[in-house]
Amino acid sequence: MLFSKKENNLESPTEKSDPVPAYVGNDYDEAPELVQCPAHTTERKLLTKIDLHVIPYLCIMYLLAFLDRVNIANANVFGLSKELGIVDGNKYNTALVIFFVPYILFEIPSNVILKKMKPRIWLSICMFGFGFVTMVQGFVTNYAGLLTTRFFLGVFETGMFPGAFYLIGMWYRRHEAQKRYSFFFSSTTLAGAFGGLLASAIGKMDGVRGYKGWRWIFILEGLLTVIVSFFFFFLIPNFPEESKWLTEDERVYVKARLQIDQGKSARERPITLKDVGRVFKDPKIIVGGFMYFGLIVPAYGYAYFSPTIIQGYGYSPIQTQLHSVPPWAAAFGFSMLVAYFSDRFKHRFLFTIFPICICITGFAILITVHNNRQVQYASLFLVAMGAYTAMPVIVCWFNMNLGGHHRRAVGSAWQVGFGNIGGIIAVYSFLKKDGPRYIPGYSISIAFVCLSALSCTLYFVLCSWQNRRRDKSVRDLSLTEHEKMELGDLSPEYRYQL
Repeated sequence: MLFSKKENNLESPTEKSDPVPAYVGNDYDEAPELVQCPAHTTERKLLTKIDLHVIPYLCIMYLLAFLDRVNIANANVFGLSKELGIVDGNKYNTALVIFFVPYILFEIPSNVILKKMKPRIWLSICMFGFGFVTMVQGFVTNYAGLLTTRFFLGVFETGMFPGAFYLIGMWYRRHEAQKRYSFFFSSTTLAGAFGGLLASAIGKMDGVRGYKGWRWIFILEGLLTVIVSFFFFFLIPNFPEESKWLTEDERVYVKARLQIDQGKSARERPITLKDVGRVFKDPKIIVGGFMYFGLIVPAYGYAYFSPTIIQGYGYSPIQTQLHSVPPWAAAFGFSMLVAYFSDRFKHRFLFTIFPICICITGFAILITVHNNRQVQYASLFLVAMGAYTAMPVIVCWFNMNLGGHHRRAVGSAWQVGFGNIGGIIAVYSFLKKDGPRYIPGYSISIAFVCLSALSCTLYFVLCSWQNRRRDKSVRDLSLTEHEKMELGDLSPEYRYQL
C-alpha cells in the first residue's frame, strides 16, 4: 500500500441496514450504521486499489506542472535574463507575475469545467497545453515573447492544483486524506529537488545546436510533459461515480462510505451561479482563503528565488543547482511525517501551527545572520520545511470540511485562486536591488506567515463554535435527503474536523 499499512478496520453489520445512514461529518468508525464491503475484497484492499489509481498519476501530473512553472528560476541562473536583455529593473519579476493573472482568475471556472467534462479529459488537455507552452518558452528571442508564454502558462496551469485537490477530496474520508494530500502536495518539493538536479545536467548542454543551456531546460522539460499528457488522457482518474476500474458494488460502497463521512455529493447536478454565491455567504470560506494566502508568499518566494539566494553565497551555477536540492528533499520528508501524525490523531490545527513556527524561525535567522554561509543555508531548510509542510495540511483541512461537490469545487478553487495572489506579492518582495540579503523579502514573508497562523486560529475557532452549537441544538428531522445534500457541510448533522 502507498501509505500506512493499517487503515481503520471496520466490521460489517450483521444485518442489512440503510446504505445511506442519516449521519455525516463525524469519524466513520463511530457511525451507528455501516454499509457492507463487497464480498470479493476488503476495505484495506479497496483503499489500496484507489491509492494506486488516483495518487501516483496526480502526483506526476502536478510535479510536471510545478516544474514547468518554476524552472524559470533555474534557467535564470544559466543566463536567461542576460540573453533577453532584462537584467536591469524589475522586468524578470514582471515576467514571473504575469503567470499569476490568468492562474488566479480562472481557478473557479476551471473546477466547474472539470466537473462537467470529467477530470481525465480536462486535466490532460491542460497538461498538454502547459507542456507545449513551456517548450515554446525555450525559443523566445525577446522580452515580449517571454511575457506571452508566461501568460499562457498560467492559463493552462490554472486547473492543475485545485482540480487535483478537489478530485482527491472526492475519493477519501477526512481522516484518510492528509497523507494523500501531503504526498500529492509534496510533488512540489520533489519538483524543486528534481528541477535542480535536472537543470544541473541540462545546463551542460550549453551550445548544443546553437542554443544556450537555459533554453534546453525549457525545451526538454516541456517536451517531457507533452509526451506524458498523451498517456495521462487514459490514466488520470475520474470521480468515483464514473470510474470504470471499480466494479459496480465497489462504486456503491465507495460512494456510501464517503456519504457517511461527508454527506451526499450531488455529483449529478451541475454547478450554477447561485451555488457559487451561496458558498461565499459562509465566513469560513473567506477565512480559508487567507489561511493559504499567507503561506503562498514565502512558498513562491522560496521557489522562485532560492537558486538566486544560494548563488549569492558564492556558488557556481552548477553548484547552485545542486545545493538547491537538499532543502526540497528535507521538506518532503518532514511533510510526510507531519501528515502521518495529523491523520493518526485526526487533528489539523496544531499540525499547521507547528510547521508555521518552523518557517518563521528560518526567516528570522535569514534576517539576522549575514556572515555565516552554513547557518544561512541551514535556515533555507527551515523555510522550505515549514512552508511546504503547513500548506498541504491547511488545504486538506479546509477542503475536507466542505461537504458535497458544489461547495468543494467552488471552495477549493477559491482558496487556491485567492491564495495565489500571494505569488504576485512574493515576486515583488524579492527585488534584485535588495540582494544578497533580501531583508524586505524576508520581513514581508514573516508578516504573511503570521497572517496565515492567525487565519488558521480563527478558522479553528469558527469550526469549534459551529460544532458546539450543533451539538446543543436538536436535530432538524424534517430536512429531506435532498435538502441535506444541498446544504453540504452546513447541514445540522455535519461536524467539522478540527
